[in-house]
Amino acid sequence: MSKRPKIIFPKKKDMGKRIWGEEILLTLIPNILTLKVLKIKKGKKGGLQYHHKKNECGYILKGKLIVRYEGLNGKLISKILTKGDCFHFPPKSIHQEEALTNCEIIEASTPHYNDRVRVEEQFGLLKEPGMPSTKKSEVKTFKI
Repeated sequence: MSKRPKIIFPKKKDMGKRIWGEEILLTLIPNILTLKVLKIKKGKKGGLQYHHKKNECGYILKGKLIVRYEGLNGKLISKILTKGDCFHFPPKSIHQEEALTNCEIIEASTPHYNDRVRVEEQFGLLKEPGMPSTKKSEVKTFKI
């Protein structure tokens, strides 16, 4: 009989201060995915960005959120999501999340943690404070 894999019950980990709220890592499956809770405070938003490699999706547990994303015509589109709605941001898709109320989101993504390219200026917007852009060669994956 082959040896069975070890079952794991990970401990959640606070990913550090975020200007928009909290990011809590629930679990990491190395080289496959991360599962997180994002808590975005009312009126706060992340940068308008895309990811070189990161593929992410989410489920709105609580709150009302505006998602801005690039449409096929190259212009930004806004969509309001509420409790029970889902989203998927494939690599290279331009997106931004802004909380209209306090929000909680379950996010599953590939484990690329510093993968972002800020594009506010490309759309004539003021650059939001927050984490800077990274080059594709600088993208790192979570390690435990």
